[in-house]
Amino acid sequence: MADVRFLTTGDTSLCVEFGNEISPTLNTKIRAFNIALSGSGIPGIVETVPTYRSLMIHYDPEVIRYAPLLDRLRSLLDQLDRVSVPPSEVLEIPVLYGGDVGPDLDFVARHNSKTPEEVVKIHTSAEYLIYMLGFTPGFTYLGGMSQEIAAPRLKNPRVKIPAGSVGIAGSQTGVYPIDSPGGWQLIGRTPVRMYDAGRDKPILPEAGQYIKFYPIDQAEFDAIAAQEAAGGYVCRRHPREEGPV
Repeated sequence: MADVRFLTTGDTSLCVEFGNEISPTLNTKIRAFNIALSGSGIPGIVETVPTYRSLMIHYDPEVIRYAPLLDRLRSLLDQLDRVSVPPSEVLEIPVLYGGDVGPDLDFVARHNSKTPEEVVKIHTSAEYLIYMLGFTPGFTYLGGMSQEIAAPRLKNPRVKIPAGSVGIAGSQTGVYPIDSPGGWQLIGRTPVRMYDAGRDKPILPEAGQYIKFYPIDQAEFDAIAAQEAAGGYVCRRHPREEGPV
């Protein structure tokens, strides 16, 4: 793969860059390389972090030095065509749209000459690929939102956005996993805890999964929130069928 670059990012990490675009095809290559790496038996790998167009690899230099690690990684590239990448999993996330929890839904609708109901219908009609996680623990960088509901960031970001808030910024959508500042247009909120430090697996979503939002009413929101507080709510999941992003 002549277009793959190996970049040094520190004394215990390097980055394998697969291209210079954001696309599902590139994401599949990153997933395949990560799968090949996990099954390679290369010693000293501490963690891998997928991004839009690369895979960062953290390693222990006391176990494996940079040069031999680079040789082993290069050899994996020839195996990618033989790696079986499993179907992505779709994580279903319930969202209460509009009102106090989605104060910018009306703006997004007016900005796109649509009704709030049309914005919700479009927003819930897609399956969004999770390219990577970052910014805050569990913040999802999603691809696949329709340009029909794109909207600009706020001119003056909010100082505090409640955890679970679902927003739109430009042609992106996502969920704020914790209370944090932010400048996205808020269209709703999920009662699902995308990040919970008390769970065995604190971060709910994973890079390479898809998210499918679906609308709920206030009673459903309250019921799910109560189940989450008791540690008993489990999001629905299903394998994604092959098709467009």
